Amino acid sequence: MAIDLQQINGFLNYLKTERNYSPHTTSNYRRDLFFLTAFLKDREINRLTAREYLVQLEKRSFARRSIARKLSAARSFFRYLLREKLTEGNPFDLLLTPKIQKKLPNFLYPEEMAKLLKAPNPDPLGTRDRAIIELLYGSGIRVAELVDLNINELDLSEGEIRVFGKGAKERIVLFGSLAAKALNNYISGARPQLLAGRKSPALFLGRLGTRLTARQIERLIRFYAKKSGITKKVTPHTLRHSFATHLLDGGADLRMVQELLGHVSLSTTQVYTHVTKDRLKKVYDHAHPRAG
Repeated sequence: MAIDLQQINGFLNYLKTERNYSPHTTSNYRRDLFFLTAFLKDREINRLTAREYLVQLEKRSFARRSIARKLSAARSFFRYLLREKLTEGNPFDLLLTPKIQKKLPNFLYPEEMAKLLKAPNPDPLGTRDRAIIELLYGSGIRVAELVDLNINELDLSEGEIRVFGKGAKERIVLFGSLAAKALNNYISGARPQLLAGRKSPALFLGRLGTRLTARQIERLIRFYAKKSGITKKVTPHTLRHSFATHLLDGGADLRMVQELLGHVSLSTTQVYTHVTKDRLKKVYDHAHPRAG
């Protein structure tokens, strides 16, 4: 069996429409499958070939995370082909994925968040950007979830948003009064100016009244971090990490944080406990007279 472009495009469309994968993930999977196709040229696809593919990836000195993603792409692709009855087996289903050491999430301290939130100017674009930063930090939603938001999915009076996360799973996320105030300022003043008489269901708009992209939001977060004098790398996901870390630091229950983040597994959320324990230890060492 040979892999063709039609099969790859069908798989990527399936990820986008049925699994609600982000454009970034589907783009990575596309590159990974083209890499796999080049490797499989004139080779029979079986478990031995799959093992040879893993060996080839290791010889090429790919990072473990990259190897894991390439194997995940191959495994998911053949699972899709099985579903479509285009193959009789999945040669990658028993292949062990290299273990990836979990990195502690990068987050901002409250004083750094305060600087970031003060960075936007009070003009229409700055009002929009302040609302974006407040919402990312105040709700912990992913940037892909934020750019997909429509204005009718926002309830300012209740401080709630209906979002569709990974796998098209719907959940309700919460945000506080400061985020609500920033959003109200944006919706009542800046958003109509950006629309300039046009119509759009999107909550967050660019200069031309069209829906903002994740890449645009990543750029504006980096811009404001630099403007604030924050030297560490700051991305929209940093604000999600900060949301979770600050909730746990404040005594929130781990399962509540799991629900708010939209994590399927509690183990995914537990990485934040390492961050908070590390911070607690620093506070203890600094504050307790017998800490040494």
